[in-house]
Amino acid sequence: MSPTSAAEKITLVITEDQVGGYSRSSFKHWIDADKDGCNTRYEVLIAEAIVKPTVGARCYLSGGKWKSSYDGKVFTNPTGLDIDHMVPLAEAWRSGAWAWTSAQRMDFANDLEDSRSLLAVTASLNRSKGDKDVAGWLPAKAQCAYISNWIAVKWRFDLTVDPLEGEFLQSKITSCKITNVVIANS
Repeated sequence: MSPTSAAEKITLVITEDQVGGYSRSSFKHWIDADKDGCNTRYEVLIAEAIVKPTVGARCYLSGGKWKSSYDGKVFTNPTGLDIDHMVPLAEAWRSGAWAWTSAQRMDFANDLEDSRSLLAVTASLNRSKGDKDVAGWLPAKAQCAYISNWIAVKWRFDLTVDPLEGEFLQSKITSCKITNVVIANS
């Protein structure tokens, strides 16, 4: 599984992480960009439902069904799900978002343009992931898809990889048969 079209070559640049200065409040998240009464969290839940929920007043969801790609668990109540930022906000900060404007960080935190950026997943797994990068945490299921998605999000937002993350990705690119990615030193 490749993060972009097979013909497109993408490069991730290795550099040391920016340490310090991160605050979750630097990333305004769960906004209602289209002003339909459903914030980003609910937009993801609606989009990812395997049985579409009824959307009530104040975006109350009922009757839906969801499957977490991280462990395959099925939910009929969305409260058991968290919306995971594929690349955690703190990791994005360390990888380049520290230099972004507030608007760019808000766009990243609420990205509905690419379905790989935000995922409805089992809450406990999202919390165990925390702000770890791909070298520090992988889901139990579909690890190559996760790695491919991680690469795609990092590349799309021009985020860097730290040396350990780069080394890890280099080994996984081969074993996961991802053919269009280069990990390069800065």
